Amino acid sequence: MGKLKIGYLLPTRDQAARGAHDLERLVRQARRAEELGLDSVWAGDSPVTRPRADPLLLLAAVAQATERITLGTAVLLPALRHPILLAHQLATLDRLAAGRLIAGLGGGFPTPHTRAQFAAVGVGFERRGERLEETITLLRRLWSGEAVSHEGRHFAFSGVRLAPPPARPGGPPIWLAGSGPALRR
Repeated sequence: MGKLKIGYLLPTRDQAARGAHDLERLVRQARRAEELGLDSVWAGDSPVTRPRADPLLLLAAVAQATERITLGTAVLLPALRHPILLAHQLATLDRLAAGRLIAGLGGGFPTPHTRAQFAAVGVGFERRGERLEETITLLRRLWSGEAVSHEGRHFAFSGVRLAPPPARPGGPPIWLAGSGPALRR
């Protein structure tokens, strides 16, 4: 069994729920977590259902303010984003973090509020599992450094090559979170 690792979920939602939007405070908390020897800091995603700071932008600031600690999304909802843009953002963030990024991805819990969030951005909630799977495949291909063409169920594009590439060949590790039949693995 491996060494126990301890991470800290930055309280982005708690802060926003109080009407506070002090992003520098969250960056200071991440630096303090690193000083205390924690292994990782995480930022959640929910632009509409539980609004908070954008996790990728916040983690970019954390990447520049820290040196050792692993950064992760807990969890990012890729079905709300186009995979080309998401691959580009995650590759750039992984580079800023010098390869310390974990892309925690999920499909979104089946609640009325989450369904409303998907509807607000024009994405069908029932197809989120398919979009998640297609996006993961595309992230890995887009991180290859090669030109990528794709004709899929949800996305189609031709000859896309992204730069910069992620810090690590193949990109950051992808961790999946979720439950239910749509995300059964």
